[in-house]
Amino acid sequence: MTDASMISFPANGHEANGYLATPDGGSGPGLLVVQEWWGLDPAIKATCDRLAGEGFVALAPDLYHGDIAEHTEMDKAAELMNSLPPDRAAADMGGAIDHLLSLDAVEGDAVGVVGFCMGGLLSLMIASGQGDRVAAVVPFYGAPLGEAEPDWSGLTAKVAGHFAENDDFFPPDAVKDLESRLQAMGKDVTFTVHPGTGHAFASGHNALGTQDDEASATAYTEALAFLRANL
Repeated sequence: MTDASMISFPANGHEANGYLATPDGGSGPGLLVVQEWWGLDPAIKATCDRLAGEGFVALAPDLYHGDIAEHTEMDKAAELMNSLPPDRAAADMGGAIDHLLSLDAVEGDAVGVVGFCMGGLLSLMIASGQGDRVAAVVPFYGAPLGEAEPDWSGLTAKVAGHFAENDDFFPPDAVKDLESRLQAMGKDVTFTVHPGTGHAFASGHNALGTQDDEASATAYTEALAFLRANL
């Protein structure tokens, strides 16, 4: 049985909120969990609970500060994502990492980051900004591409991403191009494109009709092994 609740923590001069799930044993490696464009919804909380059940201390910051879009409200989700202030999001994620590393329950001096869709993109951005405070990153079907790319020089974490073959949001050709460029920079980055899958294939809620249980199970198994090996 995991222990989970909403908490608040300081984030660069303001108060942020998030959902914290702690494993039954009371301690484990810290994981920042970054939401999809819907917000801090039940699916992301369930992901934190699942990761806590696997032995991680999982914290998902509420990047929309209380706003949320239902899975039928794609226009609202897009509006929330597009109006999210990048500086505030970075502060909230950085504050969440600070909070994780301050907890007695968190083992080690670096955390992992797992993100989905928009959160996959943000997971790579926050890792690039946090240097060796982030040891491992698992983005699911999301990455900063083109003009959205950060300064990659700060990325020291190992990265193992999971992407969809049929994805208009994050096309696999662009994703594999980014993988090649990061590898050429000496970064430890692997992006796996899962055959026959669509965007959000592992999200659980099936909002886009793309849920793929087999690919999801494969990706989660690989993600857990990667995180355990690197945290």
